[in-house]
Amino acid sequence: MAATAFDFYLPSELNASHPPERRGLRRDHVKMMVLDKKTGNVRHDRFFRLADYLKPGDLVVMNNSRTVPAILKAGLFRNIKQIHPEVEIRLARRRDEEIWDVLIVTDEVNLGDILHFSPDLTAVVINMREGSPLKTILFSKKGTDLFNSIYALGEPVRYEYIQNKWGLDYYQTVFASQPGSVEMPSAGRAFSWELLFNLQRKGIELDFIQLHTGLSYLLDDDYEPSPIDNYEEYHLSEKTIEKIHKTKAAGGRVIAVGTTVVRALESAGVTGELNGVTNLYINQSFPLKMVDGIITGFHEPKASHLDMLTAFVPKDLLWSAYEEAIEQRYLWHEFGDMNLIL
Repeated sequence: MAATAFDFYLPSELNASHPPERRGLRRDHVKMMVLDKKTGNVRHDRFFRLADYLKPGDLVVMNNSRTVPAILKAGLFRNIKQIHPEVEIRLARRRDEEIWDVLIVTDEVNLGDILHFSPDLTAVVINMREGSPLKTILFSKKGTDLFNSIYALGEPVRYEYIQNKWGLDYYQTVFASQPGSVEMPSAGRAFSWELLFNLQRKGIELDFIQLHTGLSYLLDDDYEPSPIDNYEEYHLSEKTIEKIHKTKAAGGRVIAVGTTVVRALESAGVTGELNGVTNLYINQSFPLKMVDGIITGFHEPKASHLDMLTAFVPKDLLWSAYEEAIEQRYLWHEFGDMNLIL
């Protein structure tokens, strides 16, 4: 099953391979395309002028999940015999304080195999799922201790359009605080503290939720997971839900920073659960209850995130806006430019 029929040609030079700061730009000075979801009108600006497009009483909700360096190396052992001196392990999703779903980049894995990451960190393979490249492992540490080891040993996930080994700091938002995302919740990357203070000065409310992003690419082009196989952990507070209701009652708009925030807020809207795991799949037939607008990056051809954007704006208007973004040389992916849909 293809994730979406939304396919287009993206010239490779529009893949942002360098963080804005390494291109001589402040993080909040990336370009911003402002798309009117009713008319399809497009305006071109810079992200630091975001406040010009929002009104006092609007609420901007951000994801404060912190990116963990999700690529680890380990020796693979079976019955105390070394099978492989070094395999790559990609964290995919946290299931518990000490249990993660992971991608182990080798065909030689069996149930019960032991992964040796360092003298004081090991893990055992406890589950292998039929039809999925993911395995479940149980670490020898948990909670903060485990995260400390992951930060000491790991490297951030980098995709093929990134040639340089940019450090983990480039993969964090300025407000990231709760570790758990294996890929950066990148829609928040362009915010600076100065921009956040500007928004507040103008009477625009800010709030934070957490949704820990999973691994989006499993290195197997034949394995095409359905978007509803994508489970992610989220946490909201009562205060956030109250703020949303208050904003809407007063005629303000709720602007989600990123598809992760839309997913978390709309999941809570559907189930009433403030904390949980969601596999909610949002597309043009999904009636958005919580969110009125979105700040997001530019999504690659066929990405299921594009389906989510059609819940905000009709597909033909989104299509022509994307064509214009390509003509105007906007940059794609986590180090690229921004799109405000209002």
